[in-house]
Amino acid sequence: MAIARYTSHMSGIISGIGDDLALNNFLSVLGGISLLFSFLFGAATTAVIVNWGHRRRIHSEFALPLLIEAVLLLVFGLVGANLNLYLPLTVPTIALLLCFVMGLQNAIVTKASKAEIRTTHMTGVITDIGIELGKLVYWNKSEEANKKGYVKVNQEKLKTHLWIFGMFLMGGIIGAISFKRVGYISVVPLSLSLVLIASLQIYRDVVVAMRGGDHGF
Repeated sequence: MAIARYTSHMSGIISGIGDDLALNNFLSVLGGISLLFSFLFGAATTAVIVNWGHRRRIHSEFALPLLIEAVLLLVFGLVGANLNLYLPLTVPTIALLLCFVMGLQNAIVTKASKAEIRTTHMTGVITDIGIELGKLVYWNKSEEANKKGYVKVNQEKLKTHLWIFGMFLMGGIIGAISFKRVGYISVVPLSLSLVLIASLQIYRDVVVAMRGGDHGF
């Protein structure tokens, strides 16, 4: 809504690079590559922080990159109203910032779920839903099915992915309506809630470290 493109959709961005390259639109190619590397940098930042936290055995290994994400979104929401002053500069900056945040977010959940869940795009989630629905309607009563094994739907996985899909859709609707009505400031409540969640976990580690615990910063 802010910059008229999806900053979490790397497949689309990469496809756009190919299209722009074929059309000799080299400035757009450079823009697409910049967005791609910004997303990569965000994911790499999460990996570095999480691995650092895991080595130090702190509880906030995932809270730290979440706090960075929350602070960046908070800044985006608070100063966003002034970003329209010089669009040729601010729009690319917003796009790079949001791609970095999406890289952070996707890597956080990917690391936490052991690469089973990605939250910034729905292609894999919907594919998994389709696979489990296929299992659900599969006919198991044939002699061949009994010989080769019973096909059974993973109900927990199906429920989890349906919830993720539903929450993603709800977030998209609420985000679009909120931005349309109040603008950038609509990000602030969500950002503050993420700051609170992350800060509580980080505070716990700080207290343990100050008390001479077996881990710390």
